[in-house]
Amino acid sequence: MRSFNTSLGCGFILVGFSDWPQLELFLFVFISIFYSLTLLGNTAIIILARLDPRLHTPMYFFLSHLSFLDLCYTTSIVPQLLIHLWGRDRTISYGGCVAQLYIFLALVSIECVLLGVMAFDRYAAVCRPLHYTTIMHPQLCQALAISSWVGGFINSLIQTSLMMAMPLCSHRLNHFFCEMPAFLKLACEDPGGTEAKMLAARAIILVFTAALILGSYVRIAQAVLKVKSMAERRKAFGTCGSHLLVVSLFYGSGIYTYLQPMNSYSDSGGKFVALFYTILSPILNPLIYSLRNKDVKGALWKVLRGDRDSG
Repeated sequence: MRSFNTSLGCGFILVGFSDWPQLELFLFVFISIFYSLTLLGNTAIIILARLDPRLHTPMYFFLSHLSFLDLCYTTSIVPQLLIHLWGRDRTISYGGCVAQLYIFLALVSIECVLLGVMAFDRYAAVCRPLHYTTIMHPQLCQALAISSWVGGFINSLIQTSLMMAMPLCSHRLNHFFCEMPAFLKLACEDPGGTEAKMLAARAIILVFTAALILGSYVRIAQAVLKVKSMAERRKAFGTCGSHLLVVSLFYGSGIYTYLQPMNSYSDSGGKFVALFYTILSPILNPLIYSLRNKDVKGALWKVLRGDRDSG
C-alpha cells in the first residue's frame, strides 16, 4: 500500500464510538459527569494540600503532582472526545494528533515515575520513621518531582519521534484519541522494529519504577510483620493501602494497553480500557486518597467550615 501524505495539512479521522451509535448519548452524559468530578476532586486535593499545614508533607506534595497530572491528561483528551460524541466532525489535524500523542505519553511516563517515588516515600515513612524528615527533605522532593517530569517528557519525545517516522497508509484511526497501539496499526510496513524500540524506551521507565515499587513494598511488608501491635500494623497498612490500590489500577490498565503484542491488541477492548484510565482512574485517585485518609477529610471539613486557624 502507498503511504499517504502526513503533512500538517493532512489530519486523521477518529472512529471513536461510531460503531456503537446507540451508546454515544449515554457516553456523552457519563463522561461529562465524570470529567466534572475529576476537575473538582483533583483541584480540591491540590488546594487542600496547599492550604492545610498538616498536609505540608512529602506524601501530599507528590499527591498534588499526581492530581495535577490527572487534570492534564484528562483535559488533553476529554473535551475533544465530548465534541466528537456531540457532533459529526470527528477529525483531528496532523499537528493536533502528534501533540496529543506526545503529551499523553509524557504524562503517563511521568505518572509511572511518580508512583515509584511515592512508593519510596512510603518505605521511608514506615521503615525509617526516625530518619524520615532527613531522608525526604524538601530539596530531595523537589529534585525527584522535577526528574519525574523531565524524564517523562524525554521518554515521550523518543517514542513519539519513532512513531511519527513510520510511513502511514490510512488516516482512519480506530480510537477516540491518538493512542499509540491504534496508531501503530496505520503503518504501511511491519511495525515490529519500531515497536521493539518503543518497548525498550518504555522498559527503561517501567522496569525502574516497577523494581522501586516492588522493592519498597517488600521492605515495608517485612517491617510491618515484625510489629507486634495490631493497631500499629493496621496504621502502617492503611498508610500504604491507598497507594497500592492506585498503583494496581494504573499498572493493570497500562499492561493491557502497552505491553501486549500488537497482534493481540483488540481495537474495541482497547477503547473501553482507555475509557477506564482516561475517565475513571483520574476520579478514583482523589476518592481513594481522601476517603481512606483522615488528614484529607479533616482538611476538607476545615475549609468547608471556613476555619482559618492554621493549627
